[in-house]
Amino acid sequence: MRVAVFSTKPYDRQFLDAANAGTGHRLTYLESRLTLETVAVVDGADAVCAFVNDDLDAAVIGALADAGVRHVALRCAGFNNVDLVAAAANGIAVSRVPEYSPHAVAEHTVTLILALNRKIHRAYARVREGNFALDGLLGFDLNGRTVGVVGTGRIGATFARIMTGFGCRVLAFDPQPNPDCEGLGVRYVAMAELLDACDIVSLHCPLTPRTHHLIDAAAVARMRMGAMLINTSRGAVVDTRAVIDGLKSGRLGSLGLDVYEEEADLFFEDLSSRVIQDDVFARLLSFPNVLITGHQAFFTADAMRAIAETTIANLTEFERHGRPVHTVSVEKLA
Repeated sequence: MRVAVFSTKPYDRQFLDAANAGTGHRLTYLESRLTLETVAVVDGADAVCAFVNDDLDAAVIGALADAGVRHVALRCAGFNNVDLVAAAANGIAVSRVPEYSPHAVAEHTVTLILALNRKIHRAYARVREGNFALDGLLGFDLNGRTVGVVGTGRIGATFARIMTGFGCRVLAFDPQPNPDCEGLGVRYVAMAELLDACDIVSLHCPLTPRTHHLIDAAAVARMRMGAMLINTSRGAVVDTRAVIDGLKSGRLGSLGLDVYEEEADLFFEDLSSRVIQDDVFARLLSFPNVLITGHQAFFTADAMRAIAETTIANLTEFERHGRPVHTVSVEKLA
C-alpha cells in the first residue's frame, strides 16, 4: 500500500520504518501538515497517515477521495481534526491508535503537577544564575490533597492510580465510571462538585462537541481559590481566555498545559528565531505560575513504538480485508 505520511519528524520515520519492516507498504514521508494547500501531494497514494494537527475537514476529505485515497490512518488517539461524516460519505475508512502508553501521558501529567507545585522551572533558572534564595518557591504536600480527574479512560485511570500513591483523595467525573478507579477508592461526583472540592483538576477527556470549552469562565469561577489546572488531553477542552482571566484574578493558582487550542501553528516546530504572533499564547507565557510543554506527554520510546506498530497494523488490515483494526466511525461523535 502506498501511504503519504504527513507532519513527520525524524523520530516518526525511525519508529514507523521499524514497524513497517517486511510489510511491503511504501511510506512517503512529508514534513508538511496535511491541509487543503498540501493535499495535492498525495496523488497516487492509497492512504494517508496523519497526526494531531493535520486538517481533515470536509474539503480535505473530498480532495483525498478525488485523489483515490481510501484510508486515513491517524497515528494518535484523538480524531477531533477529522470530519467523520465527510469521510463516511466519501467511502474513506478512518483508523486511529486508541491506546499506546497510558503511563507516558499520566506520568507527564504528574511531572507538570510536581514542577508547578515546587516551582522547579523557576528554581532551575535561578540556580543557573547563582541565585539560591527560596523566596517565592513555597509549595505544598500532595499527601492529603484532593485531586479531580476529568475522564477516566486508560490515561485518566493510570493518573488516578499514581495520585492515590501520593496519598491524595481522588474524585472523578466521567459519564461512564471506570470500575478500576472505583476499586482504588476513587469517588465519582458531578462536575460542579469536583470543581468545588479539588485542589488540583486534571483533564483526560477526548475533545468532542460536548467537551469543547468544558473549562470555561463558569467552570473556572466554580474552582477552589488557588486551585491548579492541568490539561494533557486536547487544547480546546479549555477556553484559554477564561483561564487567563482566572490566573489574573487568582482563582487559578497555577496552570500546566501540554496542549493548546491554537497549537497547530506552534507546536512541533522550532520557532525560537521568530516572534510568536499568537497574542493569547504569548500572554500565557508571561505568567510565572504557568508551565507549558509542546504536546510531548506521549513522547516516550515505548509510546512511539506502540503508535507505529498500531498504525502499521491498521494499514495492513485495511489492505488485506478492507477494514482497519481500530476504526473510527461517525458514532464516535456522539
